[in-house]
Amino acid sequence: MTFATILLEKRKGVGLITLNRPKALNALNSELIYEINLALDDLENDQTIGCIVLTGSEKAFAAGADIKEMAELTFPNIYFDDFFSLADRIAQRRKPLIAAVSGYALGGGCELALMCDFIYCADNAKFALPEVTLGVIPGIGGTQRLTLAIGKAKAMEMCLTARQMQAAEAEQSGLVARVFSKEELLEQTLQAAEKIAEKSRVSTIMIKESINRAFEVSLAEGLRFERRMFHSVFATLDQKEGMQAFIDKRPAQFKHQ
Repeated sequence: MTFATILLEKRKGVGLITLNRPKALNALNSELIYEINLALDDLENDQTIGCIVLTGSEKAFAAGADIKEMAELTFPNIYFDDFFSLADRIAQRRKPLIAAVSGYALGGGCELALMCDFIYCADNAKFALPEVTLGVIPGIGGTQRLTLAIGKAKAMEMCLTARQMQAAEAEQSGLVARVFSKEELLEQTLQAAEKIAEKSRVSTIMIKESINRAFEVSLAEGLRFERRMFHSVFATLDQKEGMQAFIDKRPAQFKHQ
């Protein structure tokens, strides 16, 4: 499959999507989001893939949305077309999705990273939602996901002032899981993705669904959902293999069934 705005690789059970609009610092436009979803469709359907990594360049993960594409849009256009609604499908994927962020993750780029299940970043990473400086607001989940990730106070401050958050603060705030040097970022992210891909796909998808449920329902309902997922995993071959391998003191050979 050939793409104009991304690169797609598959290795060791991991799908690697690299944003590839270097002249625009990987700014998000309709074509880029469409192609990310095409690649994700392929990776979701590929039974050899257990985890997906989304990354950009060393200079920029994605430096915002493509303002040239949006500048002349009007309310009827953007409303009837439900502009950027295709981006919602990125966050709805079932397989674990990791963002590897180096350099700028601004506006839509920050929102794209937030759609992933967790973020690893380089020590040069800069996160911001500067839409207020353009007379607009975040429109791909930024106000919602950033608030869930780092809390109301910091999210409100970042969205209202357009302040950039550096890597160290992003880790301290819970926005990113870990920080690496820019030279190590991709390799460390791929190693984590490979570890996830080795695990039972049934279990990893259930874990992802259970954790996401914590943001959507009450604690009691979330606990009930988790318990039912725990019960149901005992109907899988992977549960039998995983526990028998533990007893036998050998690595588990999961069949993802």
